[in-house]
Amino acid sequence: MNASELRLDARHTALVLIDLQSGIAAMPVQPRSAASVLANARLLADRFRAMDALVVLVKVAFPGGPGALRPVTDAGRAQPSTEPAGWSELCPELGAQASDLVIVKRQWGAFYGTELDLQLRRRGIETIVLGGIATHIGVESTARDAFERGYQQIFVEDAMSDLHAETHAITCRTIFPRIGRIRSTEQVLAALT
Repeated sequence: MNASELRLDARHTALVLIDLQSGIAAMPVQPRSAASVLANARLLADRFRAMDALVVLVKVAFPGGPGALRPVTDAGRAQPSTEPAGWSELCPELGAQASDLVIVKRQWGAFYGTELDLQLRRRGIETIVLGGIATHIGVESTARDAFERGYQQIFVEDAMSDLHAETHAITCRTIFPRIGRIRSTEQVLAALT
């Protein structure tokens, strides 16, 4: 198969949606709205579920107290000192099902300190389809870790957005093509068998 062709075997492919949760979806994002990202994520999730393929919903919850990250950065505090109520609840637009795997992460990437890799390997997953918010933080961090673990990756460009259109574009132009393939929701839906 050449790089432009896309065929996804539902038995060995998982949809991994990053940080589509109330607190993050409420932020102003670009180049597309959180509502648009959630609509495309739902289309993908519904198709994966209908084909009995794995849907992974990843959310971030920052620990407080002694477990909190406290790096000194030029940008200031890396995370809030306390998590606002409801901030880490999954967006209802995703239509979460009991069959979905929910992963709670404490860092930017979904693999570090979680059981994501173990759960994917137990299910024979070879390819992950990624979407979420923010492209250059949670999605990219997860993608880099997935690449190092040998997963094939499909990045659904219209099922992700960022805090800035520029950082979304840079990640999609310079990072994702080096570690996977970039496709649209429509292309992924058509490729899933």
